[in-house]
Amino acid sequence: MDTLLKSINNQFLTFLGNAAFPCVAAKSASQKGNIEIMIADHLGCPKDDADILRFIYAFTKTYRASAESFHSAAVIFTGPGQITEALFDRLMWQRLASLRSLDAVEYNYDSRVSADPASADFSFSLMEEAFFIIGLHPQSSRPARRFQYPVLIFNPHAQFEAMKTDRRYGNMKAIVRKRDLAYSGSVNPMLTDFGESSEAYQYSGRRYETDAECPFTFNNNQ
Repeated sequence: MDTLLKSINNQFLTFLGNAAFPCVAAKSASQKGNIEIMIADHLGCPKDDADILRFIYAFTKTYRASAESFHSAAVIFTGPGQITEALFDRLMWQRLASLRSLDAVEYNYDSRVSADPASADFSFSLMEEAFFIIGLHPQSSRPARRFQYPVLIFNPHAQFEAMKTDRRYGNMKAIVRKRDLAYSGSVNPMLTDFGESSEAYQYSGRRYETDAECPFTFNNNQ
């Protein structure tokens, strides 16, 4: 790993390790060594998409074989250097749509969730594994989402469903929201539970208007 990539990697782990950082799941994954990190080029450029897909596939295989609770995969992009919430939102969906198009050559959409971003049952899917995406970037209106570089964090959706089955999810959600209130001064207004409204509106961290629609559809290959 060259000097720049090592520096970005260390910056991200330090960001997650901040004592005040609200997401306890991400902190747990980092502390256990269960967060995989890839450094890519420009968020708006498709040239690294095949490599990102291979990275997510390798991560998914590792996650599926593990008995531990929290796993995450983070793709950190070195550009663009200047970004707004609206631009991050647009480029994020471009990358996700492109990744899913490549993925659809081999895999169907995860049948446990919906491929329709307008559906309350929507979740992003690669390798027939549903993911809840968390976007970070320097200009996020949410302090907990501000990092020096654009980042897409892939969190396996089944982890949260397992916590619901074990009745641990409600406690974790309450802790995260309490910590976010202390860290950011407010609770994320886009935050809802799976099945209440589309989680697509939570991915980028941007506050959407009530009539906003996700501009992309995903090839479910079914």
